[in-house]
Amino acid sequence: MTTEEFDRKFDDGESVIEHLDLTTLRRPGQEPKRVNVDFPAWVVSSLDKEAQRLGVTRQALIKIWIAERLEKV
Repeated sequence: MTTEEFDRKFDDGESVIEHLDLTTLRRPGQEPKRVNVDFPAWVVSSLDKEAQRLGVTRQALIKIWIAERLEKV
């Protein structure tokens, strides 16, 4: 399929999904980046209790809380 054919299909509202390789799909700015943070033991204990109460992992809880905070700024 040529670029022109692809553009025409897209512009006409036709599905072009079958012409895309979704196995390499990436969302810019969403690539994970590892960071290390040291917390006092009491903070880790409190995080673990809250994570267990909510049924999520400590890491998930931290991600949720940080994302919520960043949405407010």
